[in-house]
Amino acid sequence: MPTRRRAVLILAALTGLSQLSIILALMVGSVPISPAEVLSTLVDPGGSIAADVVRNLRLPRALTGFACGGLLALAGALLQVLLRNPLADPYVLGISGGAGIGALLAIILGFGVVGVNGLALGGALGAMFLVFGLAHGDGGWTQSRLLLTGVIVAAGCGAVVTLMLAVAPDDRLRGMLFWLMGDLSQTGDPTLALIVLAAILLIALPFARELNLLARGADVAQALGVAVRPLRRGVYLVASLATAAAVTQAGAIGFIGLIVPHLVRLTIGNDQRLLLPASVLAGGSLLVIADTLARTMLAPQQLPVGVLTALIGVPAFLFLLSRATPGRH
Repeated sequence: MPTRRRAVLILAALTGLSQLSIILALMVGSVPISPAEVLSTLVDPGGSIAADVVRNLRLPRALTGFACGGLLALAGALLQVLLRNPLADPYVLGISGGAGIGALLAIILGFGVVGVNGLALGGALGAMFLVFGLAHGDGGWTQSRLLLTGVIVAAGCGAVVTLMLAVAPDDRLRGMLFWLMGDLSQTGDPTLALIVLAAILLIALPFARELNLLARGADVAQALGVAVRPLRRGVYLVASLATAAAVTQAGAIGFIGLIVPHLVRLTIGNDQRLLLPASVLAGGSLLVIADTLARTMLAPQQLPVGVLTALIGVPAFLFLLSRATPGRH
């Protein structure tokens, strides 16, 4: 089967998987709802209990989860190209740590969901500009300098988060820990997250050819006419904004940005024109499925969704390591 045809079929399969994951999320829960009821409530809401559960609770949560998973996977795919490092993920540059400081501060101060999201976004953007400014130095930055700066800023943010947990009131600790492990239970209108996802994907896709060349090395890309420095800055900015948007909505959810681009790359190849949208679909589906499991496995108690993504991500990462060969990236 031709490679391009195989890639398109995989992309279609991922589209179907994303739809099935959302339908499953709408059906499963403390109030089981059949597929026919789900369809009828979406077409004609009415005033039934099933309609209220689907449209006001499960649908916003599922769509927000899909958007956040897609954003994290997209950011991971972009950063792995930017840094030419297969271990790069959306949290390696300290953005999640900055968001964590802002969110935990808001929780300690007793702010509501809007306040938590606002301070989390402010912290994420602050960390983004801090890393960029420190890594830029005198005249420019390299991949290794950006990576090391991000790691140091992330470590510093982690220390501040630990200090905040140590001094926080006991009645706030549970909410703080849930945010740090990822939590979709407090999500609201998913419209903004979906718009951000679509916008960032539409911004990144026209530069897929340049990203393919950049993945082969900066010297190769520059020799073939790519403006490497503006492209690097744009990729960093776009990936950082995607991470900030996802973390603001769902907290710190690990492994999606690391594992999903790898799995997609194994099946679909390294062509960014297909890899980027496929990563969005796979990342969104994975987070929706993980969140469905998180709220149903020990019902009525809900688990942090980050716990489920880690439980899925660790064996998946070990599988990737077992498939790796010396010299293969």
